[in-house]
Amino acid sequence: ELAVLDILVSSFSIVIIVTMAHTTKQVGEVGTLESKLYFLRDGVVISPFHDVPVWADKSKFIANMVVEIPRGTNPKLEINTKEFMNPIKQDVKDGKLRFIHDKYPFNYGALPQTWESPEFTHPDTQAKGDNDPVDVCDIGSKLGVTGEIKQVKVLGVWAMIDAGETDWKILAIDVTDPLAEQLHDIEDVKRLCPDRIESTFTFLRDYKIPDGKGPNKFAFEGQLRDRAFAVVIIDECYKHWAEHLSAEKSALSRFHTTQGQPGYLSHDEIKGRLAW
Repeated sequence: ELAVLDILVSSFSIVIIVTMAHTTKQVGEVGTLESKLYFLRDGVVISPFHDVPVWADKSKFIANMVVEIPRGTNPKLEINTKEFMNPIKQDVKDGKLRFIHDKYPFNYGALPQTWESPEFTHPDTQAKGDNDPVDVCDIGSKLGVTGEIKQVKVLGVWAMIDAGETDWKILAIDVTDPLAEQLHDIEDVKRLCPDRIESTFTFLRDYKIPDGKGPNKFAFEGQLRDRAFAVVIIDECYKHWAEHLSAEKSALSRFHTTQGQPGYLSHDEIKGRLAW
């Protein structure tokens, strides 16, 4: 089902973003180990990892972002890539729910249909991928909601190296933000809201320090790379995701509802497995 999600009007243009309507279903109590947030379309459970297209409008550099951690919160929520149909769950460490020491100063989430392959050593980072979708930092003023699929304009990317693994961080802004029409690349962000670059980078670099770890490392001496480079990275990770979806073996859950693709399951097959 297609639904018009947003219409943006300015003195320069009218942009209509069309996306697939979805709802979410909470299973288990929030804040417990049993908590899972599933995604549904027309009452059918879908995978936010595999069933949502990465691009909403590539010609305008607008991507789909699955919001995991809203700004101002600190539970470490993420798409669970290994669980059936990939619900959002809170990360667990040593048998306990994981919280980040400081609250996120931006909306944090993932790009669907992307994968940072642990089998690929990127020449710019000299490190293999972290086995997750590409992360997104939305610096818009609108507060995100866990499970929301929002459209964001890609602006740039940092090449973070987390525990020796490549962990790309896309800088983006919600297309409905008042500043979105004025931001097209990192130079615009530096000119109009440099504080958002600084606060985002500082958080990404330092969020593990309160846990007794050192600051995260970055390739390119921590420089934010431009939009063109970010698009190359997104397309590269999309290619790795597509290749992996067709691979013979995987530790990831690759089931989805897109007909004609490896891993497709019908509504009845999904219901039978979930049993709710």
